[in-house]
Amino acid sequence: MGDSSYRTPLSRARGLGSAHDGVARFISERATSVALVPLSLWAIYGALKISHAGYAGATAFLQSPVNAVLAVLLIAVTALHMKMGMQVIIEDYVHQPRSKIPALLLNSAVCWLAGALGVFSILKVALLGAGAH
Repeated sequence: MGDSSYRTPLSRARGLGSAHDGVARFISERATSVALVPLSLWAIYGALKISHAGYAGATAFLQSPVNAVLAVLLIAVTALHMKMGMQVIIEDYVHQPRSKIPALLLNSAVCWLAGALGVFSILKVALLGAGAH
């Protein structure tokens, strides 16, 4: 970084202003939180329903289109919510750009990979059944 002592106070302030995405991010975080409430309640219901049914019962449960769609939504919204939450933590508490940028990239990669694997797994069971290899 260059020597900032040659910059005027206005020049320094212009680089530190609002990024104009705070409200949208706030609303997105709250929207995913609200969406996760009924999805989590459905997941608890589903877990209780299949807890005594075994693997075959779990497979049959996920082969219902409604249950498969709700499971995919749960995984996708959870991955998005996790990514946004960890991004806020990284942005607030990691101050070195050399650490912050890789942490943000790793956060995105891990969250999207976990979400994609979860959705793929649900779709595989829902569309191909239990015995698919």
